[in-house]
Amino acid sequence: MIPVLVVIGALALDFAFGDPRSKYHPTAWVGTIIAKTIPFAKSQNPTAEKLGGILVTTSITGLVAVLLLSFQVFTSFDDIISTIILTIIGSVLLKTTIAIHGLEKHGRLVMESISKNNLNEAQNRLAMLVKRSTKQLDKNHVISGVLETTSENIVDGVTGPLFYFGLFGLPGAFVYRTINTLDSMVGYKDSIFSNVGWFAANCDKVLNYVPSRITGYVMVLSAMLVGADWKNSLHIMKSDGNKTSSPNAGIPMAAMAGALHTRFEKIDHYSLGNGTAELDQTHFKSAILIMKTTCVLFCGMVTIPLIIILNYLGWWIHV
Repeated sequence: MIPVLVVIGALALDFAFGDPRSKYHPTAWVGTIIAKTIPFAKSQNPTAEKLGGILVTTSITGLVAVLLLSFQVFTSFDDIISTIILTIIGSVLLKTTIAIHGLEKHGRLVMESISKNNLNEAQNRLAMLVKRSTKQLDKNHVISGVLETTSENIVDGVTGPLFYFGLFGLPGAFVYRTINTLDSMVGYKDSIFSNVGWFAANCDKVLNYVPSRITGYVMVLSAMLVGADWKNSLHIMKSDGNKTSSPNAGIPMAAMAGALHTRFEKIDHYSLGNGTAELDQTHFKSAILIMKTTCVLFCGMVTIPLIIILNYLGWWIHV
């Protein structure tokens, strides 16, 4: 039962306290390592640059996996006190891979600027959350950006790590978050990172394929439970989920757009949903409620059953 208690504990810690400061956050440490090692992978030769990116990605994820596997080996105790301590430490570690509180916090900062009619501040705050230029965005496109990144990051920041924790314990969750961090830092299709980030970006696509689709259906169920339009959520997820350049990101975004009866638009890239483009605080509050409900349901319907089934089959999942 330790892995199940760890999942519950991690969720409770996130809802109660959110993320620790960057200097205490393992993801920030991984980001620092990535920033220091990527320059060594750069080359004038595209093939050599891709190979350098592969080496950086496998080296960092390998290091993370070894550290977490070592933690499991050296904390395999059977007495009650050790079990309690292990559950607490495991909960804290797993919590650092998820960011429910963080998604709400960062989105709320943008919406606070909108409520003060400070569009410039809202654009600047949104720029910290998305990979697009925000300087020319109007109010509706800024709010759309907030809702899009909130929807997409349900997978990146919550259900993805929880899915791989269910399969592989803490090493699975941390390796997933490491790949995801690499993708967010160097997975750009530009002249600077297109080669060096190629491997990490494709690893992220593969790892997100299953959890993004499961999450989409859990979001539809969440929409039903909170009184949003679940039928439209399902319809838009199926019709518009493949309209983004990413094979995975469009699914949770389309599910959210349908549930809110609105339309998300990234200029010159995609338009998701068949509803109004006039967005406000109400849409944000509804999106946060759906996001939180989805995260709790995912734990109860996916992560915990995975742990129980795999244990029953004899594949013991360590914390």
